[in-house]
This record gives sequence, C-alpha cells and structure tokens, in this order.
Amino acid sequence: MKAIVYTEYGSPDVLHMEELDKPTLGDNEVLIKVHARTVSSGDARMRNGSRKALPLWPISKIAIGLIKPKRTILGMDFSGEIESVGKDVKQFKKGDQVFGFCGKGTYAEYISLRENGPIAIKPNNISHEEAAAIPFGAASSLFFLRKGKIQSGYKVLIYGASGSLGTFAIQLAKYFGAEVTAVCSTSNLELVRSLGADKVIDYTKEDFTKNGETYDIIYDTVDKTSFSRCKGSLKQTGFYVIAVIHFPQVVQILWTSKIGSKKVVSGITPDSAEDLNFLGELAETGKIKSVIDRSYPLEQIAAAHKYVDKGHKKGNVVITTS
Repeated sequence: MKAIVYTEYGSPDVLHMEELDKPTLGDNEVLIKVHARTVSSGDARMRNGSRKALPLWPISKIAIGLIKPKRTILGMDFSGEIESVGKDVKQFKKGDQVFGFCGKGTYAEYISLRENGPIAIKPNNISHEEAAAIPFGAASSLFFLRKGKIQSGYKVLIYGASGSLGTFAIQLAKYFGAEVTAVCSTSNLELVRSLGADKVIDYTKEDFTKNGETYDIIYDTVDKTSFSRCKGSLKQTGFYVIAVIHFPQVVQILWTSKIGSKKVVSGITPDSAEDLNFLGELAETGKIKSVIDRSYPLEQIAAAHKYVDKGHKKGNVVITTS
C-alpha cells in the first residue's frame, strides 16, 4: 500500500511516499481502506517537531520522539470502507462505510483498528471528505464546549471561529442553545454567519475584550489569546477554554480550580465511539456540517501541509485516496 512517511522533523518536504505492507489483522480488528483524512493543526505541529510548534515542550517532544519521530505515519482521523474483518468481530462487516480516529496514522491507504475502538458508521448522506473532518474538528470542540459546561442560554465567544474546531464549535454551541459570538478575520465573516453565529467580530478591526460584553464561555481554538486578557470579558462564573495548552496554562488551570470563580479549563480529547455516533447523528440530520477548504490527493500531501502551515485555512483541508 501507499503511505506517507516522515523520519525526521521539519518542513512539509520531510513527508515522502513509500510502499508498505498492508496492516496485519487481529481477531478483533477491522481492515479499513481509507478514502479521506484531514491535515489537522496537530499533524502539522508533530511534523514540525520544534519547541515553538509543540505545546507542553519538552514533554510532548519526548512523547512523539526526542531525536526522530517514534510514529512515522501522521494522520489522526479517517473515513473509509471496511475491507475485511477479524474472526471475532461482531459489530462491523465487510463493506461498511465508517469514520473515526486511528492512532497508528491515517496517511496511508489502509489502517487496522479494534472493533471496539473509536469507529462509527458513516452517515449515508455525507461524503467521505465530510465525514473525515468530524473526528478531529467536531469531537474536539464537543469536548471543549462540555469542559465549559455548555448549556442553553449561555453566551459563548469562539476565537478562531473559521478553522476546523471553530466552524464546528459554532454549530455545536447553537445546537446546545447558546448565543454565539464568532471572532475571525474579515474574509471569513460571511462563512461564520452562514454557520449560525449570532454576532461576528473582525479581530483586525475590533478587540472583543474592550466592547464591554461578557460571556459564559470564551473558547480559544487557535492559541491566540490569554486568560489575563480575557478574564474581564468572562462572567463571574465563566470558563476560559483553551484547545492548545502550554505550561503557564497548566498553572492557571490548577490555580483557578482552587481560587476564584472564573476557571481556565482544557484537556485531551478522548477517542470516543459514543461521541462519534452522536456527531454522526447530528451530521445526518443536518445539525452540523463540515466545512472543506481544499482537497488534495495523497500524493500532494506536502502541498497540503504547506497550505495549513500558513494558518489561514477555512474549516478543513482533506486528503483523498481513490
């Protein structure tokens, strides 16, 4: 099978294609032919491997490989078709269309996954490209909004509202009955409005921390704000939710968990089949939809990473294989 491999950290040019054997199939595993996966911000950070790129340095660098990558195939999410199943598999069968997470790396034509792992049946009315965007973008924002104890009537501000996490966060917050303020650049204002944002703020023209508004949740999807800056814009029992965490934020999380009524929260998104099934139902009924900025074939993975590295993608960048 074709797979995109990297054996050193650096620019997108470290990514190259190799021919590898298909994964071996365990008795309780399924073999999936991958039709689509995304280039997430997490993939780009791991490929880069630098102190500036990685949160929680040096712990994160030790985890992924201090000198060179421990896992040589990137990719966190997928959508595809089950090609074969192990003899003990009961939940899935050959031909099932599925989507989910895979820690073994999805920049390959085939992956293997435990049947009780983070995998779900793909809704029939969405494409593989749309389904592949759900595990990272939607599942992450579902987790982070829940960390902020999202509920109906809340006022939620989403910073970085036009990215993968942000576009899903708008829709999920609206699903939970919140009033949503989306912060993005001028070129993305109409996009976030179309996803249901009640108010939009162009960060190039307005500083939301100076408009006198307060929010139950401020959700920073892109690591561009700070608790000290946002604290005055939080309601008395508000949550400052961060998708990317560094050591200063760890201290703030611990401190605010004990002192004061305004909390800093974060965490690691769980790979949950239950959440995938829930999000699949929302996608199937049109309550959430994936925003696809660009789509590249697997052979052009370096070009896709170069585009993501610019930091201006709208929603998701998808990588396809036939």
